[in-house]
Amino acid sequence: MILRASTIASLARITVLEAVRNRLAWLAAIAIVMAFGLAQFLNQVAIAESREIQSAMLAALLRVAAVFIAAAFVVTSMVREWNDKATELLLSLPVPRSTYFFGKFAGYAALALILAPLMALPLVLVSRHGGLVLWTLSLFCELLIVTAVSMFCVLSLTQVVPAFVAVAGFYMLSRSMAAIQIIAGAPLQEPTLADRIGNTIVDLIAYVLPALDRMTQTSWLMEPGPVSLGAVGTVLVQTALYVVLICAASLFDLYRKNF
Repeated sequence: MILRASTIASLARITVLEAVRNRLAWLAAIAIVMAFGLAQFLNQVAIAESREIQSAMLAALLRVAAVFIAAAFVVTSMVREWNDKATELLLSLPVPRSTYFFGKFAGYAALALILAPLMALPLVLVSRHGGLVLWTLSLFCELLIVTAVSMFCVLSLTQVVPAFVAVAGFYMLSRSMAAIQIIAGAPLQEPTLADRIGNTIVDLIAYVLPALDRMTQTSWLMEPGPVSLGAVGTVLVQTALYVVLICAASLFDLYRKNF
């Protein structure tokens, strides 16, 4: 058990060092500067509620940038190891495959733990601090889900473009599923059998996907009052549930591969 924990810690440390060598911090800094510049521009041209518009735009841009950086690094890092045969070498060692998986996931989770507060830093100037804490926690949880999905897609597809497109599709669909349900449930005429079947399919997809539209909400940054404990609990429970399920699916896929 001690040897396994040591191996997981070593793999996590190597993953973090790889991110440092790849200048991931510089990429995050560039994204922050660009997002802040665009938000500042909108603040200047807005006629009313300029502070709210600046906060909302800045939060939305930083959220998307964090997800993009995390997904891109996970996908490219694992595919590069796959192509360099480093993955096969690690899996040939006398340790369980789950040790390799959780070592990589721990490293990516550590990066998410760094990336979320880094992306939230510019919002200190334009948001309510209580809501900012919840927003940052939710962004970290969102990055954990994206990381787990990225690892699953890489293990299944083993190529950069298909894996990244699959992650992007999963994320965009999870973010927009509530809007799709509203549109599907409000037909312009009397619903037909095809409409009911379509609505059922949409509801089933929404039931399977995580409700990312309820996470990292911009409204948290502007609403007065204390942080809602219900919102915190919802974020944590949903994150734990989907991370466990996606990691289990990834491990199943990893163990069935022949090297």
